[in-house]
Order: sequence, then structure tokens, then C-alpha cells
Amino acid sequence: MIVITLSKTPASLRGDLTKWCQEIQTGIYVGNVNAKVRDLLWERVQKNIGQGEATLVYNTNNELGYTFRTTRADRKVVDLDGIPFLKHINSSPIMKTGFSNAAKYHKASKNNRSLRKGESNEALLKFVALDIETTGLDPTKSEIISIGAVKYTMTRRVELFYELNKDATCIPEKVSKLTGIDLPTLKSSGNSLETILPLLKDFLEDRIILGYNLTFDLGFLNKAFEINHLSGLLNTSKDLLAIIKKRNKFLDNYQLNTVLSEYDIENENPHHADSDARCTWQLAAKLIEKGQLKL
Repeated sequence: MIVITLSKTPASLRGDLTKWCQEIQTGIYVGNVNAKVRDLLWERVQKNIGQGEATLVYNTNNELGYTFRTTRADRKVVDLDGIPFLKHINSSPIMKTGFSNAAKYHKASKNNRSLRKGESNEALLKFVALDIETTGLDPTKSEIISIGAVKYTMTRRVELFYELNKDATCIPEKVSKLTGIDLPTLKSSGNSLETILPLLKDFLEDRIILGYNLTFDLGFLNKAFEINHLSGLLNTSKDLLAIIKKRNKFLDNYQLNTVLSEYDIENENPHHADSDARCTWQLAAKLIEKGQLKL
């Protein structure tokens, strides 16, 4: 049997542990796994613990019948004649007193914060978040019904591009319920793709295109440019899905709404190109702020 205790750890890690252990109280997980699985679980805990702390207790052949491991910086597990103990470590840094050093520290800290903020603002001007809604999954058989894009401008405001495609010929009932878009809406409020696509290129400028599962969106757009005999997109692109999978390995799934919830982003109208593009932009901004996305 093993017992794992967590504190101040990412929700993704807590969710992942429930696949092997039962959470009997907040932050306390109990499970019955073999030694190999136990060690692999502990490796995953250490790798994905973030700024939190964890302790593992498990059965072993010693005087106590158990031993433990911990990630706490102020504790160290030591073995005394086969019995494990937690040794307290004084990890408090030695601070030199003096107004001059304190002033220098404060100034350096302030400058670093300003630098990070300036770098983030500069990065926001480099990309556009893009999302499209379609009638299906195959670019050769399905049609685009809406296109949304969001960018940050030099005037420090977020600008939205949103267009409906009146050229669409059929929208499945399931898709219509999901997106809130039907054929009458497209015909009355939409434009032709031949008109929309050049407008989209102007909006994108030469910025990096960011999206979630962006390969899907670009596949449809490239096909649309080809069908309408227009020159395609030459922009550099990055898919946030790949970044999220690398950074958050323990999510239950990688659907956009699951990821947005993990980053405390509320999507008021899921499966609407304008709302999804806006939330994708917010996700990119948070990844940049956390240093997880470089442009």
C-alpha cells in the first residue's frame, strides 16, 4: 500500500493520481500498487509538482514496516540503522542588512518585473489567434461556416475578426445546435469566401498564427484559398495543442474547454469561432506570461 500527500500542487497532477489512488481526504491519496508503478508515480509527481510539495509513504521490510520520501526543501529523509527519519534542514537564506543592499534588491526586482511585462506586451503584437467552425472534419468534403481571429494592436486593445460564410450549402443539425448557426443565418449575415479570405489575410498581416489544434483550421483554410483561386497564407504558425500536451501531461483530456478551465479562462460560447478565438488568444497570453510560449 502507498500513501501520497500533496499540497499546493497543480489540479492536473491531483487528477492524474486518482487514476491509481483513492483520494480519501483533500490532498491525501491511498493506493495499492506494485513497486514499479509506485516508483513511476513518484517520478511523475516530482516532475509535475510545480511549486507544491509531496510526501510518499509505502510498505517496506524494515523495523517500522514502512518508509517515506518527500519533495520538501526543508526536510531530508535519513536512515539510522534501518529506521527512516525526517531531518529538519535550515533552508532560510542569510540576509545581509543595510539600506543600500535592500534598495538595490528592490530596484533590481522592480526592473525585472518591468522587463518581463514589456517582453509580454511586445510578444502580444507578434501573433493572431485563429479559429474556424466547419460542417465536418474533412476539408475535401466539409465546408467552413465561420472564421474568427483575434489580435492585440498598437493602441493596446484587442481587435476581433469574425465572418460567416454564406457559400455553405448544408449544415448538419448536430453542427447547427453546437454552433448556433443555421443556413438562413449564413445567407442573411454572411459573405462569400472569395470576399472573406482576402480580408482575413489583411487582418493576419505577417503575424504568427496561433490556434488550438491549428492543423485542422489551416487544412480547411488552405483548401478554401485553393478553391477560390487565391494565393494562400504564408504566415508562420504554432499549434498551442502541442505546447499544452508537453506542459500538462496529466489532464483528463485535451479538449479546448478542459484546457481553458485549467488556465482559469471562461469560454461563454464554446464552438463559436469568435469566442473560441478570443479564448485561444487569452490562453496564448497566459502561456507567454508564464514563459511557456516563446515567439
